[in-house]
Amino acid sequence: MKILGIGNAIVDVICKIDENFLIKNNLTKSTMKLVDEKEFTQLLANLNVEKTIAGGSVANSIVGLSQLKNEVSFIGKVNDDELGNEYEKSLTKEGVKYCYNKKVEKTPTGTCLILITPDSERTMCTFLGIAGKISPNDIYIKQTELVFLEGYLWDEGEPKAAFEKALTLSNKSAMSLSDKFCVDRHKKSFYDLVKNKIDITFANEQEIIELIDAKTFEDVIEFGRELNKLLIITRSEKGSVAIKGSEVVECQSQKKLKIVDLTGAGDLFAAGFLHGYINNMSTLENLEKGTEMASKIIQKIGARIN
Repeated sequence: MKILGIGNAIVDVICKIDENFLIKNNLTKSTMKLVDEKEFTQLLANLNVEKTIAGGSVANSIVGLSQLKNEVSFIGKVNDDELGNEYEKSLTKEGVKYCYNKKVEKTPTGTCLILITPDSERTMCTFLGIAGKISPNDIYIKQTELVFLEGYLWDEGEPKAAFEKALTLSNKSAMSLSDKFCVDRHKKSFYDLVKNKIDITFANEQEIIELIDAKTFEDVIEFGRELNKLLIITRSEKGSVAIKGSEVVECQSQKKLKIVDLTGAGDLFAAGFLHGYINNMSTLENLEKGTEMASKIIQKIGARIN
């Protein structure tokens, strides 16, 4: 197996909204908020659903890697309920080996309300459900070149232990910082992970600046050089940068795109980059593949290219 992804197994519920909906419900644009089942139901009650699909950040990346003909698998916890069954079917249909044996639980399968404003930005309200209860007993790693984890996993008790177990069992590890607020909540832990435990870190500009309290992007470059491990930063229209020691490689963003939904842009960028990485392409080619995948996904609704 080339890559094993471990993350929150979440069913995405995609809805278009206006800016007033965010203001009325006290939501901060472009961030992810954890909600309980009651709040999730209340938010959804006044919305029209555009699309429902198996999601979760790392799961989106793993599907992207599968679509690029890589051998991949995924561990994420769902209930043996209707949504859980649909989730597993959605992944296996995409050629992903699903490595979790679901069972009937008291807690339902997790769901994420993805709210898309007219400027194509996405704001997420996530009810983790059983996804947030992944434990070390759920983690089984065998003959995998690389394990890819998401920062979102750090958001509840037992998943942290599962995260740490995955790191001890893996030959090589990659991690997405996931979200600026996620970084803010777990700054000390994330800093330690990036500095001492993770081999490849994916972050957007906001997330990495928050993590290291950078004043300028030059501070980020300097941090990346000193880190001497692979740090990949996406910068929206400014393109992307990969840093490892003295090597700093930049890639321009694609222009004149008809952007309709930024859901999954970072996830599919990571898929493209990791595709190049595990197939021994150059750092620039990895960035270009990531940019290509991200550019495709933001021109359609949802986080599936095919």
